[in-house]
Amino acid sequence: MRALPFSSSVIRRTRRLWRQYGVFWLGAIVVGFIAVLYAKLIDFGFAQFQAIQHRHTWLPLIITPAVTAACVWLTRKFFRGAEGSGIPQVIATLHAKPGEYGSRLLSFRILFGKIAVSFLAILGGMTIGREGPTVQVGAALMFNLRRFYPRSNAHIERQLVLAGAAAGLSAAFNTPLAGIIFAIEELTRSFEARASGVLITAIIIAGVIALGVNGNYTYFGTIQIGAHFPDLLPAAVALTGLVTGIAGGVFCWLLLNTGRWIPAPLRVLHSERPVVFAALCGFIIAVVGLLSGGLTFGSGYAEAHGLLDGSEHLSVFYPLLKMISMVGSYLPGIPGGIFAPSLSIGAGIGNVLHMVFGSMQLPMLIALAMVGYLAAVTQAPITSFVIVMEMINGHALVISLMATALVSSRVSRFFAPPLYEALSERYVTPLPGPAPAPTPEVPEALIDDEPPATDEADAANAPPR
Repeated sequence: MRALPFSSSVIRRTRRLWRQYGVFWLGAIVVGFIAVLYAKLIDFGFAQFQAIQHRHTWLPLIITPAVTAACVWLTRKFFRGAEGSGIPQVIATLHAKPGEYGSRLLSFRILFGKIAVSFLAILGGMTIGREGPTVQVGAALMFNLRRFYPRSNAHIERQLVLAGAAAGLSAAFNTPLAGIIFAIEELTRSFEARASGVLITAIIIAGVIALGVNGNYTYFGTIQIGAHFPDLLPAAVALTGLVTGIAGGVFCWLLLNTGRWIPAPLRVLHSERPVVFAALCGFIIAVVGLLSGGLTFGSGYAEAHGLLDGSEHLSVFYPLLKMISMVGSYLPGIPGGIFAPSLSIGAGIGNVLHMVFGSMQLPMLIALAMVGYLAAVTQAPITSFVIVMEMINGHALVISLMATALVSSRVSRFFAPPLYEALSERYVTPLPGPAPAPTPEVPEALIDDEPPATDEADAANAPPR
């Protein structure tokens, strides 16, 4: 009879440990596996597009517009909240009420739509990355584990979302340290001691799963930097930070201020016939892709990797063409990230700057420009230089990378506010409900039949950005 209280105590303690750690560990394992499978799916999809494009050079003029239109129709019809990179949705959930907004932006339906529609988009050659979507997928997976808690609360839900998002980035890039910094700098702008151990453990577990499947690797390989840095390195850091800061700031301005540069007829077209507008964007992407010889299609990973290892030679116009394709891919509001395309644009800028600093090693300039452009777009300099440092195993360049990121992010701030935070604000709105029926007491003109826009392609003023 005396064994019962001891047995009951063990069961209660086991349940408490499971809820404290087991749920997070289970979620991190699942996030790691999903991140790897999603990466393989995206790589497979783009390989299919490349095979078709190589056999039939002009076929993207048909395929890309059709796929873009289909992606926008599917997203607007079935997967509202899955558009864009997904990081703004995670930020909005963390900064608002996790339970309420997570149920809308981090549901299993959104998770499925994010993966399925982005796969369709890469089949069409869209300039999108998978890393941002992996952040939302990881956050959605962990958020839905709140059902294991009999008395879930906002604190638990926020921890789950934060751990899932950071673990997703860590597994996507194989950058565990960057996952921790990303959670602190970009997602929460703070770090709670109570969440630190749980967060780090989830990131490590997801990273271990990714390594177990893919093997030990660095995203872009290891660049070889000599022991002696060139005398022109300080000048290169300053100029690279300035150029990438301007380029990244202009990109952010274009996305956040479309009402000021897109012609009025196109804004009307986007507002009234978004699928047709998407097809037009897809046609532009296809034309740019053909002009570049097919190099602007996809995320740009192969081009950046090729520049770093010396196997790729790109035109000086590559960064501009890639940016046009990236803007065209993002405007319609299809699911897809901007991390990998930003790194590719940065690599192209570094290739151009090599014309100025010809005595410097090209991989060094490319690394500086990659971190500079990514920092300018995200305005998260610490996350940016840690990501690039881990992706190229560039610990010897840590000070130079850090300085470039700080300069470029500061320059970018003159053009636009932080992109992800600005995009997240449109999700922090009352949840849409059914429109009230007209009554004599409520004039029909005052009734709004449309729910608040949640598409990342819709700017704050509703027409396209």
